[in-house]
Order: sequence, then C-alpha cells, then structure tokens
Amino acid sequence: MIWFFLACYTVLFVSLVSMIGFTRRRERQSRKPFAENLRLLRGPGESTRKRTEALSEEVQSHLVALFGLPLLVGVLLIGALNFFTGPQQIALIAGCLIGLCIGLVLEIRKLMNNRRQLRNCYLGYFGERVVAEAVEPLRYDGFVIFHDVPAGDANARFNLDHVIIGPSGVFAVETKTRRKGRARDGFADHQIIFDGQILSYPWAEDRHGLDQALRQARWLEDYLVSLLGQRIPVHPILTFPGWMILRRGKGAVAVLNPREIPAAVALRGAPALDSDQIDLVARQLEARCRDVEF
Repeated sequence: MIWFFLACYTVLFVSLVSMIGFTRRRERQSRKPFAENLRLLRGPGESTRKRTEALSEEVQSHLVALFGLPLLVGVLLIGALNFFTGPQQIALIAGCLIGLCIGLVLEIRKLMNNRRQLRNCYLGYFGERVVAEAVEPLRYDGFVIFHDVPAGDANARFNLDHVIIGPSGVFAVETKTRRKGRARDGFADHQIIFDGQILSYPWAEDRHGLDQALRQARWLEDYLVSLLGQRIPVHPILTFPGWMILRRGKGAVAVLNPREIPAAVALRGAPALDSDQIDLVARQLEARCRDVEF
C-alpha cells in the first residue's frame, strides 16, 4: 500500500511539473505577430502589473514545492523502513517527519506572504487604473499624459505614477491606494483630512505620501532641467482613489481625489507652457516610457 500510494503520488507530481514545463516551453516557442523591436508606451501601473505576474509565478513555485515535499519525505521513509532497523530507523523516521513539518510550515508562510503581496500589488494596480481613467479627459484639452514613468538612477530606481503635461504646466501625480478600516472616534472611515502639513487617516497620522510626492516632483523638475536647459516647475499631486479628502490647509503638495484632478490642473489665466514646450517635454518622457516589450 505504501509503494502504491507513493507511485500514485509520484505520477501526479511528475504530471503537474511536466504540464507546467510543457506550457511554458510552448509559450516561448510560439511566434508573436509583432516586430522584434516594437516597444509600447507604459500603461497605468505597468511596474505593478509586472510585479503581480512575478508574484503569481512565485505562488506556483511554492505550490509545487508543497506538493513535492511529501514525495521526498515518503521516499526517505521507505528507505528508513527497508534499510534500517532499531534506533537508526526511529531516528531517521523522526528526522523525516520533523523536516517535513518544518518544510511545510516554511513553504506555507512564503505562500501566504506572496499571496498578501499579490493582493496589495493588484490593489495598487487597480488604483492607478482608476486615476488614469479620471485624468483621461484632459487629453481633449491639449494635455499629454504618461503613466508609470521610470525615474531615478541605477542606485535608486522608482516610478512616477502619472505625469500630466499641458498649458497649465507639468504635474507629477503619486497614487496611494489604501484599504479602509476601522476608524477612531471622531473620524469617518471614508475621509482623509489634510491640514497642509499632515495627513490624518481614520486610524493614524503621517506624511509619508506627501514627502514622496514632493521628492519625486523635484526629481522630475531637475531631470527636465538637465535635458532642456530650462527650469519648468513640476507641481506635485497626491491622490487617494476611493477616499474623500477634507482640506483644511494648503501645502506644497495638492491632495486630491482622482475626480478632482482635471479641475485642479485646468488652465486658469495665461498659459504656463506653449505648444512647443509641451511637445519638448512630452518627447523626453516618451523616450523613457516606450519600453514595453511583448
């Protein structure tokens, strides 16, 4: 019975691994209908989408490991029963069972951690899609919009979630997609209060997003200076999809709901950028964003 169970389990395991390997090999061998050098512009949340795919593959690897550990331990146990006797057999069986328990616990922890990261990545990706749809109408008013703009250098890479370029100037938009939870007394669970310096969430206060949005806008401003030889101010925006923002002060960063962004960046008064400047900035950012391969 032990050998029969082990044989069946081995067949299932080998079939699973072979099916995964065959599928991946077939996908690599299929011919794509696009030119090899074709590069598309980044879409909303491109980096997060890639991270989500990588996490999905890690989840598959951990599932295979969870399936394969009992097989390995089963082989060792059969060896213990057939080739050892007495205390050696008992010690080997105990070691195998302990190793199996430790291995399963470690793999389950990794699997749960990956699953949590996967949920968070998808939440962030969906939030960036929400913001992208909210700002899309600006294109009809002469604005150019880029998403997930690669930024930083080799030692410190990051991405600008959205960059909006138009007659009213250049805007760097940082998206924070946060789940709603239990609120403290005196706070609504759907509101974020901004006093110009601090963000007050229903559960706590911080200014992490504010500092990040300001730092990234300054990076983009310096980057454009290095390329164009002229300083074009970059206005930082921090946006929270799904949240109502109560503003009780004005700070260096505009804190908005995505639906408020079009009105906030709309042209008022004389244009800050003419069509040539808009085109110049847009071409520089397009060069950074056109890197999506099949």
